[in-house]
Amino acid sequence: MQRQTELDWLRGLMLVLMTITHLPTWFSSHVGQPFGFVSAAEGFVFLSAYLVGSVYSGTALAHGFVTMRNAIWRRTAKVYAAQVALLLLLFWVLVPFATTHGAHAVTDLASFYVEQPHTALVSALFLAYNPPLLDILPMYVLFMLFSPLLLEYGWRRGWGALLGLSAALWLLSQHDSGREVYAWFAGIAGWPVPYNQTGAFAFLAWQLLWVAGLRAGALHVKAAEAEEMPKPWSKPVLWTAAALAIAFFAWRHITGQVPFGDHASLNALFDKWHLGPMRLINFAVLAILAVHYRRALVAIAEGSSIATLGRASLTVFAAHLVLCLTLLAMGGDALDGQHVSLLDSALLVGTLVTLYAIARATLGGSRLLARWSAVARPKAAANVSARGVR
Repeated sequence: MQRQTELDWLRGLMLVLMTITHLPTWFSSHVGQPFGFVSAAEGFVFLSAYLVGSVYSGTALAHGFVTMRNAIWRRTAKVYAAQVALLLLLFWVLVPFATTHGAHAVTDLASFYVEQPHTALVSALFLAYNPPLLDILPMYVLFMLFSPLLLEYGWRRGWGALLGLSAALWLLSQHDSGREVYAWFAGIAGWPVPYNQTGAFAFLAWQLLWVAGLRAGALHVKAAEAEEMPKPWSKPVLWTAAALAIAFFAWRHITGQVPFGDHASLNALFDKWHLGPMRLINFAVLAILAVHYRRALVAIAEGSSIATLGRASLTVFAAHLVLCLTLLAMGGDALDGQHVSLLDSALLVGTLVTLYAIARATLGGSRLLARWSAVARPKAAANVSARGVR
């Protein structure tokens, strides 16, 4: 498949927004969720699922489902390796440093590890203990593990039953059923990790976004294979989406990131961690507009530095966490003040420039490796042929 530059740009934009949110500066609490009651995590998860669905459906068409399955699992292993590297950096380098220097932001973040280091380490390697900031990649790994089965089922039998089951699980998660299932399992197995240490994201809810993204990517490949042109949205749908997007945008910037103040039951409709229904609607209308204005995104993405970040998304994601955690370990939580400062701006700009340099280096290394492989492969084949002749 040809690279879709607009998707790289969107993923790069999600990475920029995540960096702004996670970096301990004034921008974190004031610039987060700039487009409404939707965070970068929703966009990143959906786009990742869409790319998995489109790229690996193409692999299945060309080489079969076994090759597709192995390719997805190889990618899953890379993501898991990145998670393990981040965990070891946090546990073995940053936590000892933070403990020595009194950086409570990091020791609080890894409090379960500080209290029970051996149990926490083993549980984290099995993706059962997920400290804050390091809890999105475990969800990504688990979703990737099941993606080959979902893609093959959807390709052979359709996506109706899968979407129905996914929606049912999402609905159960709105009543915190995941906590109840976990408590039941932990009670039977004597599992030592408390539920609040397994990560902030409710997997039963977020799987809906992943399944929807997989389906969209797979259907894109199926339509391309049949040479079918995508149907444009009707004007009533576009007008409704635009009106809702403007309303959500205005509401977010008038009231702040908490739409209903102290009303917990109403705020639950917009809850990020359980992917509340109003948040889903907000994401859906933005997605409709993004699809409709895709050509404009393509024009913006051409030659954009943000698209460069998206092309090296896994490396940039891991690097942004390293930078944010390191800053927290050095006492960076004190930077998150009431007013923006020159230091806040310098840290943000410096971090984004560093991430861009890392992305360029990663892509340059990939190109060199590809060239070396292209040169080495014919030589190896020629050597084999020569040995056969002799």
